[in-house]
Amino acid sequence: MKQPFSENNFIGKTSSLPPSSPNSDNASGQITTNNNHRQDSYFASKNFINSENLANSPIKISKRYLPHWELNGSIYFITFKTWKRLELTPEARKVVLDACLYFHNKRYKIYTIVVMPDHVHFLLEPSLKSENEYWSLSSILHSIKSYSAKQIPKVMKHTGIVWQDESYDRIVRDDQEFTQFWSYIRENPVKANLSNSPEEYAFFWEIDCES
Repeated sequence: MKQPFSENNFIGKTSSLPPSSPNSDNASGQITTNNNHRQDSYFASKNFINSENLANSPIKISKRYLPHWELNGSIYFITFKTWKRLELTPEARKVVLDACLYFHNKRYKIYTIVVMPDHVHFLLEPSLKSENEYWSLSSILHSIKSYSAKQIPKVMKHTGIVWQDESYDRIVRDDQEFTQFWSYIRENPVKANLSNSPEEYAFFWEIDCES
């Protein structure tokens, strides 16, 4: 029987939630980073929530164990976690990173991503699928999870379920949240003592500022 999904157990054991997310311990919402210039370069063109895009495209709301909101043209902070905190080997983490980046600049744009031993965080913006339709989060995540789940047993000793069914997603409200989430993702491997800097961690990736 599958383990029930809840806000309390979706996050990986090697990190805590960022500000503005359920169960965050950081009430001040302050995250320090030396990489603010990278995020700043995107603010002018980003699609954050405003009255215009709300009027043109109402928010779609669905719920399983957690609520899921989708708004066309939005950027999302997304987390998904391994089943029963399965520890992914380096080879398996590479499989997951490659799977996430496969449709980058095709079905979606990824701004930054980190694949931790038992969970994944990333900032993602779905692309247009047709003239009036964006790729849905459910289709994007299903593709990533299903493909990687089939490949992981080929590179590490594991049979059975790889991922929790449900993921956590949040629409990024404004440039401050964009910076906070990006910084949080960068700091994950450092805070977990997996590397001395984000760039040294082999399963961290962020978009080129010039792209």
